Amino acid sequence: MLLRLVASRLRPYRRTLALVVLLQLVQALASLTLPRVNADIIDNGVLRGDTSHVLTGGALMAGVTLVQAAAAAAAVLFGARIAMGIGRDLRADVFRRVQAFSAREMSRFGTASLITRTTNDVQQVQTFAVLILTMLVAAPLLCVGGIVMALDEDVPLALLLLLFVPLMAGAVGTVVLRMRPLFRGMQERVDRVNRVVREQITGIRVVRAFVRDRHEQGRFAAANDELQEVGLRAGRLQAVMFPIVLVVWELATVGVIWVGAHRIDSGALQAGSLVAFLGYLLQIMMSVMMALFLLMHMPRAEVCAERIREILDTRPSVAPPAAPVRALRGPGVLEVREAGFSYPGAEEPVLRSVSLTARPGTTTAVIGSTGSGKTTLLGLVPRLFDATGGTVRVGGVDVRAMDPALLARTVGLVPQKPYLFSGTVAGNLRYGRPGASDADLWHALEVAQAADFVRALDGGLDAPVAQGGTNLSGGQRQRLAIARVLVARPQVYLFDDSFSALDNRTDAALRQALAEETAGATVVIVAQRVATVRGADRIVVLDRGRAVGSGTHPELMRDSAVYREIVLSQLTQEEAA
Repeated sequence: MLLRLVASRLRPYRRTLALVVLLQLVQALASLTLPRVNADIIDNGVLRGDTSHVLTGGALMAGVTLVQAAAAAAAVLFGARIAMGIGRDLRADVFRRVQAFSAREMSRFGTASLITRTTNDVQQVQTFAVLILTMLVAAPLLCVGGIVMALDEDVPLALLLLLFVPLMAGAVGTVVLRMRPLFRGMQERVDRVNRVVREQITGIRVVRAFVRDRHEQGRFAAANDELQEVGLRAGRLQAVMFPIVLVVWELATVGVIWVGAHRIDSGALQAGSLVAFLGYLLQIMMSVMMALFLLMHMPRAEVCAERIREILDTRPSVAPPAAPVRALRGPGVLEVREAGFSYPGAEEPVLRSVSLTARPGTTTAVIGSTGSGKTTLLGLVPRLFDATGGTVRVGGVDVRAMDPALLARTVGLVPQKPYLFSGTVAGNLRYGRPGASDADLWHALEVAQAADFVRALDGGLDAPVAQGGTNLSGGQRQRLAIARVLVARPQVYLFDDSFSALDNRTDAALRQALAEETAGATVVIVAQRVATVRGADRIVVLDRGRAVGSGTHPELMRDSAVYREIVLSQLTQEEAA
């Protein structure tokens, strides 16, 4: 999985990759040449007292060393550039795929895990790519070349390698196999630490309001300790690998010197050849160390590659149409026909055969108890998820057949929990229409009853907004979210309990201004407060995923027991009438 993932991203860098392979080949050949030149200096220069031969051989070694160093440095430079490009491409691909996910896929993976996969997991694969590009060619060349050159120097000595190399490979392979499950557990625990930290930062006000600081510290400590425990277990195995290699190499060196000394004494081997053989043995050991370093990182990178591939291979449940409709067939009429929705594996559907029609110039309200499916119903219109039964049409076109850009321009949603991006007030308001003028922004703020507090901010439209709008109150965030949709000027407005944080006076003023601003548009309001919906042209009552009533406020008070119960839980009999 890991090698396939990296190889699939190498196509744009084929020329640079060929250059890296060539440079590593030059580096390996230069390294293999040095022991042979050294042996020649010893046998034909030092032992014979030929100073000129020593100087000539020394100059040759210096030149070969410079070529080796230059080739190695250039190979690392270009290999690192390729690896950085692979990391960039992977992050971009993961980000694009996550952007295409519906609410179903987002809830399946979880925010914390998606963040970890986009950052930490890609970083691990990128690091492994650097190691592959800088070691994968050089290590086998040095190992195989070292064995061949050692055989050329003396065959009986080279036979010792048949004992030590398999012993080293078997010991290292056993350790690597045991490391893989540990690294999978490590990445899962990184997810958990990420999730706990994110929850604590996001919910810091709740934590302090309930004085749960020690409890949250305990949660983080538990997650942190679990990560530390798995990291230590993996670290212990990694720590064992280098001593194993060093011990085997030292034993091999002792064996070579002992056997080589006897062969020199018998005249079957020259001193220079023994020194060259030890040099090749060192190169074989270095190639094994390079491969070992690669194998140490491979299990964790393999796990990360699987997690990345899981994201890339996940098909979004809300997919763009193959032949999208790029224009509406009529005005922005919203039609929901026998719509149903259920989550995979759920015992009961969230929505059951819900139907409603909302026309331009009218306001349709949806009300119901908690968990009745109001938010889910609204989410079907902008395709936050697709209906599992029935259809949803806007302007006479099924939303599943509409071009996503057309749907985004036609439908404006103010979600139940409004989210503001870090930046400025103007930047947030222009999110749906980047070309909007300052006059357009102030007009939207006036309608949303937000102009006064924005003027009071230091900077006005250029006032800073923290991530999530945490430097603003809940009511201010809601009004800015409403103004953001007003700036976009869609044909269909969806307000999902978007007035819950407003006081009654602001709520009334905002609804009156909205009625004038959206007079020619289709408006659908989901609300918990009866005062917000009682003036709607039509009210749809949901109960346990079903539409159990539809009509005006007086009609529903007369005919719908569910609606009457909701109203009387908030108003007196006289107020309701």
